Formats: sequence, C-alpha cells, structure tokens
Amino acid sequence: MDQTLAENAVFRTQAVTKVYETGEVRVVALDGVDLTLHAGELTVLLGPSGSGKSTLLNILGGLDHASEGRVWFKDLELTKLNERALTRFRRDHVGFVFQFYNLVASLSARENVALVTDIAPNPMSPEEALDIVGLGHRMNHFPAELSGGEQQRVAIARAIAKRPEVLLCDEPTGALDSKTGVQVLEALDRINKDLGTTTAIITHAAEIRKMAHRVIRFQDGRIVSIEHNETRLTPSEIEW
Repeated sequence: MDQTLAENAVFRTQAVTKVYETGEVRVVALDGVDLTLHAGELTVLLGPSGSGKSTLLNILGGLDHASEGRVWFKDLELTKLNERALTRFRRDHVGFVFQFYNLVASLSARENVALVTDIAPNPMSPEEALDIVGLGHRMNHFPAELSGGEQQRVAIARAIAKRPEVLLCDEPTGALDSKTGVQVLEALDRINKDLGTTTAIITHAAEIRKMAHRVIRFQDGRIVSIEHNETRLTPSEIEW
C-alpha cells in the first residue's frame, strides 16, 4: 500500500465497546477496539458471526452508537454527535452496501439510483454511476428483470452516486454464487481504484481477503490480527 494512504486516517476508533442488554442478558459485541482505516484503502474484515464486524461497521457509518470509547471521521468526533448530525454525516460522507439489495421494485435501475442523487449535495448522474458498475445498458430495467448480481451492482451504484468518501459493505456477495460475486467485487475494486473511495468489506468468504490492502480479523468482539497484502489479487483471480 502507498505510504500516502497509510498517513491519512479516515476513521479512528479508541477503545470502542458495544454492549447490548436485554433484561438480564448482557452481550458484549465489541470489547475495546482500536482501529484506523486509511484514505483510499480497501480493507476486508473477517471473523465468525457475532465477532463484532457488523457492529463496528454500523458504528463507523453512524447507524449505531458505541457504549464506550471514541470514534472519529477525520477530525470529526462521531461519538459527540446527536442524531441529526449523524444523519447529516451519513448522507454526506458514507455509502452503504448490504447483503440484501433493498431496491424499490416499482422503480427502474436509474430511478433507484436517482433516489440518492436527488438529495445528495454533489452527486454524479444516475447514468454515470450505473456505467461505473457496468450496467449503463440496463438502466431502464426493473429489479425483477435483473439478476441478483445486477441488483447488487445497482445497489452499489446507488451507494456511490452521492460521491461518498467511504463505502461500507456488509456481506455484499453473501447472497450470490462465486461467479456472480466476482462481478460485484470487480465493481467495488474499480470504485476503490478509480474514485479513491475508502472501502471496507465484511465477508465470510476468506478468499476475498486476497484483494485487500489490509485484512482485519475479529474474534469475540476484538481484533485478533491485522495483515497487509504485499501482492493483491484481482477479483477475477479469486475463487471461493
């Protein structure tokens, strides 16, 4: 990874803990996590279900609150923001991609992307966003007319159309077979390289780690290892 990437922190966490309490049941989802994500970096987060990966991504993206600890986006301390300010942060800076596409069935691919571009301060056009993910020729098709991989790429186009600085992806290939998943990973890789979008990908498919700058492994709410890939594979070289 370039030295310039390593010097630019986009997210920093300090001793972040998240505890869920239901009655007398107390679940520690995150247990004192310290982490930095760098500008322009593509990071893969690995670990078993319940290890804290999604909880951390939700806190970084302003969808959830830490129980203890501090979180910064650049110089902005997220842990000090109220709900209105967090909403503004999500709208202006973060794109989300989830396992399930959450497209509006009655809208075309272009119209689904336009839902974001209509409210973003500096969006690209829906057509440009769909071109980036290789679906410019399918922009007038409805979700029911698209494959699972195409629907996920529409969801990615929707996420990047507002030009977010950060793209947070939670199991983006989880509902797809490996061949279709590669097409989704190629879209994410292109966005990271061409737009410089800081990208974090949660996955259970360990082989996907080979396309990352860094691989962060979670276990029981803690980071247990961080690995750097000196040589990265392209998505088309990955099999899982």
